[in-house]
Amino acid sequence: MAHPAANLFCPDVAAGCSFPHQPRPGPVLPLVEIIPSLHTSKATELRVRTFAGEVLGKRTIVAQDRAGFVVNSLLIPYLLAAVRMVASGTATAEDIDTAMTAGCAHPMGPLRLADLIGLDTVGAIGEALYEEYREPLYAPPPLLRRMVESGLLGRKSGRGFFSYVPGAVGRAA
Repeated sequence: MAHPAANLFCPDVAAGCSFPHQPRPGPVLPLVEIIPSLHTSKATELRVRTFAGEVLGKRTIVAQDRAGFVVNSLLIPYLLAAVRMVASGTATAEDIDTAMTAGCAHPMGPLRLADLIGLDTVGAIGEALYEEYREPLYAPPPLLRRMVESGLLGRKSGRGFFSYVPGAVGRAA
């Protein structure tokens, strides 16, 4: 069974399944996270991994059935830390993204990535992770919540940390 929501537990979706999760945007990224439930046999896990690798042409990893799996457990705190830096005035959105693209060779800065994913989605995943683990690094900061409440969702709404309207593409919002 495939499901794109990395904040759900496999038993919440379907007992006995091996749960392949593909990080967003799925068709573009080469990774599928295989999440076996407590009821998944090794044979089923292997079939899912083989299908994802050989038929879909994806790289696969196997991770424990826990909120966030691997990708979102690492990614969401990174994105939320960048939001906190903007909120505290540490640096501008543009400078934070430049620091990570030019200074760490990331293909995209954290705030442009948050805009691409959708600020509402980033906030919802952060909330689910925080609810599960009660670790402050997962809690969406107030700035993110205010932006989402105001309809600033990133690329899908035309504005987030950057503007995506014609003539203003790429400029900090």
